[in-house]
Amino acid sequence: MNTSIPAQEPQPAPNAIRGEGGARTKNGAPRASRPGKPLLTIITVVYNGAATLAHTIATISEQGYDNVEYIIVDGGSTDATLAIIREHEDKIDYWVSAKDKGIYDAMNKGIALARGEIIGFLNADDFYAEPDVLEQVCATFDAAAVDACYGDLCYVKQDNTKHVVRYWRSSAFVPGLFQSGWCPPHPTFFARKRLYDQFGGFDLDYRIAGDMELMARLLVAHKVHSVYLPRVLVNMRMGGESNKSVGNVIKQNREIWKAFGKHGMQPSLAGFIGGKLFARCKQFLLRPS
Repeated sequence: MNTSIPAQEPQPAPNAIRGEGGARTKNGAPRASRPGKPLLTIITVVYNGAATLAHTIATISEQGYDNVEYIIVDGGSTDATLAIIREHEDKIDYWVSAKDKGIYDAMNKGIALARGEIIGFLNADDFYAEPDVLEQVCATFDAAAVDACYGDLCYVKQDNTKHVVRYWRSSAFVPGLFQSGWCPPHPTFFARKRLYDQFGGFDLDYRIAGDMELMARLLVAHKVHSVYLPRVLVNMRMGGESNKSVGNVIKQNREIWKAFGKHGMQPSLAGFIGGKLFARCKQFLLRPS
């Protein structure tokens, strides 16, 4: 009778690469900015996103702007995500799959890999509203003083992406807006890479509201010059992490309050909650024109 203990499977180290690929690994000429055509890096972070990732990849390849670097950072998916990435590898400049510490850690990895002058994020559940979105974004950055831009976002049904459930209409930033419950939709937010180099990426102390903290850090604490584009840039399928449960909503608002303290913002609790509830109700009533 064999009483020996079976050997344990070796466990991958935290950040150990499970796979990588894309044009950058094929010894092709790296993308770079050209006169009048700054290199724009779009980063998609994904974990088990096989149901929607192919659509996200397609929406980027359909963009009219012709100097886009596309990076996918996978968190070690266990579904068909890697198969989909490999299937569409000709549309991806670089992809990597490795365990991470959550969505904001994955986004920071993407920032470190980016070579573009301008960086935007498009989650695996999201897609651009029109083929000219990136062209207009880059035209906005033609002005040297522009550090960041953002626009509007529509929440759409998972099974019918033409059905708008909520319309997140933003506005031009003025001091005090964050304290009243305002925040730009992060998937529509584009910023110059030098801002991340100078002011840092996502703070991993924030598990749900790290995008809000980063935008508040840039717009409020460092007063970067932002431009609001009054049009829908991104459609997002319903079911995001921060709204999956009441517990997550509470946790997100606690993190937002923590960010207020970090950046010297002192809202009233009633003003913040009331402003956020009012804005959320409007999102369900408004529709894009």
